[in-house]
Amino acid sequence: MSATGPVRHDPERLATVGSVDLCHDAFGEPDHPPVLLVMGLGFQLVHWPEDFCRRLAAEGLRVVRFDNRDAGRSTHLPGQRYTLEDMADDAAGLLDALGMPAAHVVGASLGGMIAQTMAIRHPDRVRSLASLMSTTGRRGKGRTSVRVLRHALGRPPRTEEEAIDRRVRVFSVIGSPGFDQDVDELRRTTALAFRRDPDAREGRRRQHRAVRAAADRTEALRRLTVPTVVIHGTADLMCHPSGGRATAEAVPGAHLVLVPGMGHDLPRGAWPRLVRAIVDNAGRAGGR
Repeated sequence: MSATGPVRHDPERLATVGSVDLCHDAFGEPDHPPVLLVMGLGFQLVHWPEDFCRRLAAEGLRVVRFDNRDAGRSTHLPGQRYTLEDMADDAAGLLDALGMPAAHVVGASLGGMIAQTMAIRHPDRVRSLASLMSTTGRRGKGRTSVRVLRHALGRPPRTEEEAIDRRVRVFSVIGSPGFDQDVDELRRTTALAFRRDPDAREGRRRQHRAVRAAADRTEALRRLTVPTVVIHGTADLMCHPSGGRATAEAVPGAHLVLVPGMGHDLPRGAWPRLVRAIVDNAGRAGGR
């Protein structure tokens, strides 16, 4: 039971989508309007905090989170190349597998790129779009600080403790300076992610290759008609706020929500504002 009261949580399952199996779980009642959460580069469904998902579900929504291909317990694809379009098609295919005609789609970082691409390729499957801490792919927008790039180098963690120490160091740089950081929760989630996918680095590289090969989505975003909210932290060093501004400028009628002091994470102190923005945007599509 969370602070918001008892919310149904369905355990992890695998769904076959084309040539991959996608691991997913869900919060809330099956007959409530669905929300699909799409996580970022090398991250897993567990990086959407459970209590955050419960808060969304408590608003009368069915919240589904999943591991992208090459992450967590979903299919890994050594030696293969794929695109953001393939990853967006995975997300749409997951809706098919779950019997969901459409969903409110929420993506963070790379997940925001996937969500944008899904709205472009499958507009009838996206009831509303929330793009968090992401960008359009336009050169010069949403650039990563050199301070962050220094932490991206180094050998992959060989043990759970090395993975935890590395993640704590990275999030001391890319986390939210304007909010308290729950280091204990960060350590717990990192340990869980390592157990679910101890060889995550190679999958992350293949995902990164898909990002680097992606085209600028700006012109395609201008043709969207879906209710859209763009959420970005003003202190984001991984993806500069210019990426969020560019996204909001590209999508007609998009609402831009800049969160002071938020970095490239989901700090608990920001949850009320994030949940409100996502739910209000879903409401614009009749999503309550």
